[in-house]
Formats: sequence, structure tokens, C-alpha cells
Amino acid sequence: MTGHSSPNPAKPRIASTMGKAAIFSEALPFIAQFRGGAVVIKYGGSAMVDDLLRGTFADDVAMLHYVGINPIIVHGGGRHISEAMGRQSIESEWIEGLRVTDEHAMRVVQATLVGEINPDIVRLINNHGSVAAGVSGLDANLFVAEPVDERLGFVGRIIEVNTGLVEGLQSQGYVPVVAPIARGIDGKTYNVNADVAASALATALGASKLVYLTDVEGLYRDLGDEGSLISRITVSELAELIEGGSVSAGMLPKLRSAVSAIDGGVGQVHILDGRMQHAVLLEIFTPEGIGTMITREQQP
Repeated sequence: MTGHSSPNPAKPRIASTMGKAAIFSEALPFIAQFRGGAVVIKYGGSAMVDDLLRGTFADDVAMLHYVGINPIIVHGGGRHISEAMGRQSIESEWIEGLRVTDEHAMRVVQATLVGEINPDIVRLINNHGSVAAGVSGLDANLFVAEPVDERLGFVGRIIEVNTGLVEGLQSQGYVPVVAPIARGIDGKTYNVNADVAASALATALGASKLVYLTDVEGLYRDLGDEGSLISRITVSELAELIEGGSVSAGMLPKLRSAVSAIDGGVGQVHILDGRMQHAVLLEIFTPEGIGTMITREQQP
């Protein structure tokens, strides 16, 4: 007798189930830490166009909601807008990572963000129950903006955030899904970079976390070196990196917004690879994380 029982075909299944239980157990301290707090997630990039990633993102949002964390989604739509503009023979032009937006382009931006993308995200999340509600920055003057630069046309800089609508939806148990357009101080409609809008909203809400989903693994110290991925960085170190000119133009609005959010009181900012399934849950509920975390001071 060896003391071992006969082979049991159920054991691999039991081991797998125990592994899943261990994952939930590991997540418990993080759920306790962030329960009741607001987490603003900027949703964009490949995660918005790949069907599998779209589904797992909706899963993540629902999971956060049901464990008592309050997610708010601010979505982009750059690829969709470029395609819509192309169908109308409008060329896309960029200055320092921001899309030049004339009056004609602004109509396309609004129709795409508010009429197509926003309700589609709401539909996906609501596959898990009636938990999401779509709004735009125009609703209840959520975002009020002024022109950024006359060269950019109808691109706005947010100067006022009125959180009543978002907080009201949260109090009723909904996940707000926000399209980043704004009412200008001149009464016109403005396009707002989604990274900037997410930062402004997170700051106004006093969010514990601001999460950016991107098409890169995180922030690199050297763009050409995959081994230079930064796991954790303080806001002062990030400011030095920006000033040093070692980040791409497309990343600038995101990083400047991250600095602004931390300076405005947001607890942590995360830059994640949205091409990875369940990126949001992996970053928030595991000690290792998967992307770049930005904090005010170095944490142990």
C-alpha cells in the first residue's frame, strides 16, 4: 500500500475550482479597500473594437459594480470618429495629440460619440443587468469648456464639472457611461479629449482611482526598449519624464491628465494594456498589477 488513493478524474476539476477560490480570496483586501469609492475608467483603443475584449470589459465593470465599487466610464472613440469622418471625406489632423475639429467635424464627433458608441457600451454592460446609464457632457452641464487653441477649432478645455447628474445616477445604483463632449462658455458644443475628461471627472468626484485603457502595456522610460516598462512612478518623476521629451505626442494628453488628477487629489492613476482580457480586474484586485501605476509619493 502506498497510501495514495485511486486516480480520481474529478481532482483536476477540484484543483481548478480551488485555484479560482484563491483568486477571489486574494481580491478580498482590495475589495474592502476600494468598496464605496469611485473608480473612473477611460475606455478606448482596441478594447472598444475587439468583440472579445468588449465583452470582458463589460464583465469587469459589472464585477466592480456588484462588489460595491463605483465605476464611472468615460469613453473615447477616436478610431470610430476617424472612420466616420473618412466616409464624409473629412481629413483628420492632429496637433499635440488632439484632433483638429471644425464645425462639420464636430457634428460627426457628436453623432458618433453620443449616437453610436455610448449606447453600445451601455448595451454591453446591461447584458449583466440594468446597471448602466448613458449620458454626455452636455447633460445637466456635466462638462463646461472653453476653447483650447484657435488652431484646434471646437476642441475644449474643461473649466467646470457639475457632478450632480453622475452622483444622482450612482445613488440610484447605476454605472454612468459618459461621452466626452462639453457645452462651451459660448453656448456651442466642444469636443473634449477623453483622457482629459476622465481626469477632470475623477478629480471632481474625488475618485480613489483613475484608470486609462490603452493599446500599450504601460508607460516606458525608453520608447524603443520594451524592457523599460515602468511598473510604478510618482507624479514628480512623471513630470520630469514629460519635460524630458521622451514620451510620444499621442501619450501627452494622457500623461498630463494623470499629473493633473494626482495633483487634484485622485488617489492613484493606472495606465493599462486594454488588449489584455480583464485588464481592469487584474490591475485593481492583484498585488502585482499589470500596467503602470502613478502615485503622489513612492509607496512601499
